[in-house]
Amino acid sequence: MPTLNWIGKDKVVNHHLDVPFKVLEHSYGFDNGNQSETETQSGNKIIHGDNLEALKALLPEYEGRINCIYIDPPYNTGNENWVYNDNVNDPKIKKWLHEVVGREGEDLSRHDKWLCMMYPRLKLLHKLLADDGAIFISIDDYEQHHLKLLLNEIFGLRNFIGQVSWFKKRKGSYLSKEFVSLTEYAICYRKNEKLSLFGGKPNSEESQPLVKRTNAISVLKFPSNHVKSKLPDGIYKKGLYGSGTSAVELLNDFNLKSGIICDEFELKGPFIWSQDFLNNELSIGSQIVINTINFQPRAFRNSDDKFKGFPSFIDGREFSATNDDAYEDLISIFGKEKVFDYSKPVNYVKYLINSILYFNKNAIVLDSFAGTGTTGHSLLKLNNEDGGNRKFILIEMEDYAESITSERIKRVIKGYGAENNLIEGIEGAFDFYTLGQPIFKPDHNLNEEIPDDKIRNYIYYTETKQPLTRQRNKDNWYLLDTLNDTGYYFYYEKDKLTTLDLDTLNIVTEKTEQYLIYADLCLLDSDYMTSNNIIFKKIPRDIKRF
Repeated sequence: MPTLNWIGKDKVVNHHLDVPFKVLEHSYGFDNGNQSETETQSGNKIIHGDNLEALKALLPEYEGRINCIYIDPPYNTGNENWVYNDNVNDPKIKKWLHEVVGREGEDLSRHDKWLCMMYPRLKLLHKLLADDGAIFISIDDYEQHHLKLLLNEIFGLRNFIGQVSWFKKRKGSYLSKEFVSLTEYAICYRKNEKLSLFGGKPNSEESQPLVKRTNAISVLKFPSNHVKSKLPDGIYKKGLYGSGTSAVELLNDFNLKSGIICDEFELKGPFIWSQDFLNNELSIGSQIVINTINFQPRAFRNSDDKFKGFPSFIDGREFSATNDDAYEDLISIFGKEKVFDYSKPVNYVKYLINSILYFNKNAIVLDSFAGTGTTGHSLLKLNNEDGGNRKFILIEMEDYAESITSERIKRVIKGYGAENNLIEGIEGAFDFYTLGQPIFKPDHNLNEEIPDDKIRNYIYYTETKQPLTRQRNKDNWYLLDTLNDTGYYFYYEKDKLTTLDLDTLNIVTEKTEQYLIYADLCLLDSDYMTSNNIIFKKIPRDIKRF
């Protein structure tokens, strides 16, 4: 496979490993029009800070959990004056990334700088993406060819899904004496082959289950004489069918006769389809069957008719959303012109997100070049349309993270517009964060200014690659959690040394097959530790960096 080389590549290939881990500091919460110091726990986050450091700060909670990523990075046209202060130790990379990037001809290394900036960010985005997730990256002709090779290297050529073209302008400039570019692109890659795009449409010979245990509970109404079944004929009474998190509840009796359910009926369960989507599928001839007594409906979807859930493709004709629309949206939201030069239209971003998240109403979406917050706006709008509970994480490094990015989301939630064109608010909440201190000091000791809970989260993640969700309590003060029959303990006190010995083994409060214990010192002999399956790790020497 062809690979891309550029000046400085060898210095940034593993740079994401050297980025200091910083904690997120909560600034305020915003919940349906009210701002307070309390965290909303909504799952929606806006983070102000360098996106390379912010992406790393997200790893303990979100590695492998982001379902969709959309980013609109600098296109490197020479007009952006972009600069990223990445702490790369090599002098020439330092010089490059600490200076404003100029135009081609004036700055002969600008493409190298752009690639040096993008590579470590894409590496972290790949780590955050779920196995069945996808990433969309907006780009134009300046770096499109470089970006494709970069993504082939990080995500793999086999995981390239396609390239969307869309018209960014309604018309060109008739006064221009040169070729006028009207199109931009969104390059799409998946994490691996588990992903199905644009609704995950199977062929007509395969059935699709409508129940997914991790989905939110909802109610679907099925019309009479539209659902087939191989169950025995008779009257089926309302009640709970099946067990566990995949169980469904029949909300009314129905009569099954000759393999057809004769009555309209409702099922309550963790469905992947909404009522509107079910109605659409029935209208184009898709068939619903219920063949098991646990009442798990399956669909044989019609592959002969055009899928009506979304436009068939984006080409600037069938899908009408341009940068002019984005510009007008910002005027409407903020009540003034020239809010932001480069913003994407809400419907365009919503379409891309919806193409893989139509069935996943509890997904997490990340935008690490958030700009005006279009991705957050798109997600709120999508949830409002289909009753979803999708979450957004927006990262913006510039000072307008508060005055534009966050402010836009506030106004979308509260409502906006002039008296003759008021736009009703959309229910929603988010928390605003900044990047705090690094967890390690320059001398490699733990930063004692960092709260215990954030250090505990970090330790547990480095050991298990899992987020720490267990609540701390006084009876298990030093226990992080148990996983795979191993108990993880962090015996740490800010103002004193901790020593693991026979007298302090009472910190172990839950019986497991194995115990991994962090402390400052250990006086237990090796034979005792081996016989009792105790692994000691010294603070801070044995704490992993990632």
